[in-house]
Amino acid sequence: MSIQRENRSESVKAVIFDYGEVLCHRPTAEEIEQLAGFFNLRVDQLPALWERNRGPYDRGDLTPQIYWSAFAKDAGVDLAPERLEQIHKLDMEMWSNVNSNMVEWANQLRSSGMKVGLLSNMHPEMVMHCRKHFSWLSSFDFITFSGEVRLIKPDPAIYEHTLRGLGVAASEALFLDDREVNIRAAQALGMYALRFQSIEQLRCELSAAVFPILPAA
Repeated sequence: MSIQRENRSESVKAVIFDYGEVLCHRPTAEEIEQLAGFFNLRVDQLPALWERNRGPYDRGDLTPQIYWSAFAKDAGVDLAPERLEQIHKLDMEMWSNVNSNMVEWANQLRSSGMKVGLLSNMHPEMVMHCRKHFSWLSSFDFITFSGEVRLIKPDPAIYEHTLRGLGVAASEALFLDDREVNIRAAQALGMYALRFQSIEQLRCELSAAVFPILPAA
């Protein structure tokens, strides 16, 4: 469901951003091929194994060693701890290419008087990495990382936690995420939600909704 034209955007007091593939770019083809190569997999075989234990990992239930060991076992390979650590570092690097245009838009929104939040499924080690290296996080009014609150999208509780932190009702929040399942969960709570696919697509949908501030093309 997109924000409709009938001035519904006027009620938005906060914009909540996902991190992966929204505030950061998706991994490059070369990075994905490198990851697949560690496990002797084709690129198209990665997603199913990636998702198998990613929820518990992002919730903080599994250490990187346990997650990647299980991944290797599912792939049918036996990898030394040193190689698993190398894979863990690659994984974090893959998700560290910040989308500066989206971060700048978040800053513009906040300067206009809107609140900005971040709601991301992210394992604790990546959380520490982001908090250490991304000074722009301090410009967000409220941040929810799954690895810190031990909840993951699409659990309604993690959305409600973020809304409380921002001090807004669900109907006053615009939520952006790259995954349809997370968008549907936000909509079920009464949030306005758009699936992010590109800045151009987002600009088009926000423009149709007469949203006051658009991200730079």
